[in-house]
Amino acid sequence: MHNLEEIKLKALEELERIKNLNDLNEFKIKYLGKKGIITEMIKNLKTLTLEERRIFGAKLNEIKDFLEEKIEKKKEELIDLEGDFYDISLLGYKREFGNIHPITRVFNEIIDIFLSMGFSIEDGPEIEEDWYNFTALNIPKYHPARDMQDTFYLENNKLLRTHTSPIQIRTMEKNNPPIRIIAPGRVFRRDELDATHSPVFHQLEGLYVDKNVSLSDLKGTIEIFIHKLFSKDIEIKFRPSYFPFTEPSLEVLIYKDNKWLEILGAGMVHPKVLKNCNINPEIYSGFAFGLGIERITMIKYNINDIRLFYENDIKFLKQIKGG
Repeated sequence: MHNLEEIKLKALEELERIKNLNDLNEFKIKYLGKKGIITEMIKNLKTLTLEERRIFGAKLNEIKDFLEEKIEKKKEELIDLEGDFYDISLLGYKREFGNIHPITRVFNEIIDIFLSMGFSIEDGPEIEEDWYNFTALNIPKYHPARDMQDTFYLENNKLLRTHTSPIQIRTMEKNNPPIRIIAPGRVFRRDELDATHSPVFHQLEGLYVDKNVSLSDLKGTIEIFIHKLFSKDIEIKFRPSYFPFTEPSLEVLIYKDNKWLEILGAGMVHPKVLKNCNINPEIYSGFAFGLGIERITMIKYNINDIRLFYENDIKFLKQIKGG
């Protein structure tokens, strides 16, 4: 924690010395870019214990938000100072500011919630193999569950992933329990674009595998997540469902606007899935969950047509201010 404060202070000192926008952009990349100092530290949270992840994850998010705010203020200062002189006879102008896309806003909010709960982020390829997308998830060839996900097939037994579950399989193959990860990303299905469907959309899935993981752990995790994302007073309901990779399986609903709305699917990881990843189901158990980012965003902001997210209508985008 002491090192984190040193990094924060060092970053502030560097920021004070910056005199132009190019240097400011390099500073942002250095600390917050895809391979930046803070970003790499967030990725490395998975090497810590669960309690350490919770503590350090929260602190890193605090530093990340702090630096983003300082960078924005510095940018405004540098923009105002550009040029050799001010022509005070010119009319004033209103500076237009961009707005974070609602999908990105909700995506980041969900990720931050799970990072604060001790989860780490894992990534994987969008072009997948049949084994990772289906077979290892207890969906062999000719299994009727394959009909639930109309797939874009490519050559050489490749396909565009239909969910981010393959990241769970890859993670379990490479790591021994305990495993606690989230897997965000784009997914692809052969759906016609209409008010509630899109051939390209975003998912976030979660996985927790350890000794003595129970259905109560799953329900508690989901309840904490929903209360943080929506409201601590929102009513939640769990009902039985079916997914080939979990047993038992659940659908999770919330009561909003005088009706029950399904927001995610979840369940205990099927023993066959654990065996496929060389994890002994007699020793370990786990839970998994998955949600669609577009669907959550539509529910959160009372949006009734998914196409609005992709039309780049500035008037629509500016209405979503967060909160």
